[in-house]
Amino acid sequence: MNTITVALAALVVVEHIYIMILETVATRSKTTARVFSMSLDVLSQKHVATLLKNQGVYNGALAVLLAVALWQADVVWTRLLLAAVVLVAAYGSLTSNRWIVLKQGGLAIAALIASFMP
Repeated sequence: MNTITVALAALVVVEHIYIMILETVATRSKTTARVFSMSLDVLSQKHVATLLKNQGVYNGALAVLLAVALWQADVVWTRLLLAAVVLVAAYGSLTSNRWIVLKQGGLAIAALIASFMP
C-alpha cells in the first residue's frame, strides 16, 4: 500500500474516532449540536441520545477495523472499509445533507482513489 493511501486512511480512522466520541461521550454537547446541525433540545431527548450512542459504536468499530487493515497492510480490506464509508456518506447525502458525501466521505474517497495508484 502506498504512503498516501495509508496517510489518508489513517485520517479516516481519526475522523471516525472523533465522530464516535461526539456520538457516545459528548452526545449532548454544543460541539455535537454544531457538527450534526441539531439543537441541544433535540440532543437532550433520551431516544435521540440512545440512537446517537448506538451509531457511535458502529463508527468506533469501523475505525478499529480500518486501523487493523492498515496495520496488516491489507489493501483489499482497506478498500472494502473505505468503500463502506463512501457508501454510507453517499446515503447520508441523499437522506440528510447533500454535503455529507464530502464532509464524511471526502477523505475516504481520496484514500480509495490513492489505493489504486502505484
